Amino acid sequence: MAALTTEQLTVIYRRGFPQVARYVARHGGTCEEAKDIFQDALIILYEKTETPVNLKGEQMAYLMGIARHLWLRQHKQSSRQTGLDNLPETANEETEPSYAENKLLGYLQRAGRKCLDLLKAVYYDRMPMTDIAEKFDYSSPHSATVQKYKCLEKVRDTVKQKALTYEDFLE
Repeated sequence: MAALTTEQLTVIYRRGFPQVARYVARHGGTCEEAKDIFQDALIILYEKTETPVNLKGEQMAYLMGIARHLWLRQHKQSSRQTGLDNLPETANEETEPSYAENKLLGYLQRAGRKCLDLLKAVYYDRMPMTDIAEKFDYSSPHSATVQKYKCLEKVRDTVKQKALTYEDFLE
């Protein structure tokens, strides 16, 4: 395959790099990472194609596909490496409820045990409404939905009575 001229490389960078940079930026990457991804993608494109690179529609899409694949692979590898850094250092950090959690739990408990259990099943356990209706002896999933709404209203009313704001739940 013939070597690329400076003009051809300039055209490739002008057409291809902005798209790759936007993609990488939208997915949490930096400009430096976008440059690296683009250059790697360009090398792969150059090695894989048998015809001279002119980046018309088909090859431009191929270049973007290569860049996406490289970014996803790099992002997956970096998230695996930093995954352990984000874990709490001790078990107490993970299990000890915060001030905001304790305050919120208090308001949920004021709504009543049945409401607390229902809201836990909906939001924490992510049970389907059909299962919730059966578990709590409601006549239908719609009845369970109505009861969930009533429980949420009880909690909202308690919060309104206390004139609480979002900041009240921050530590």
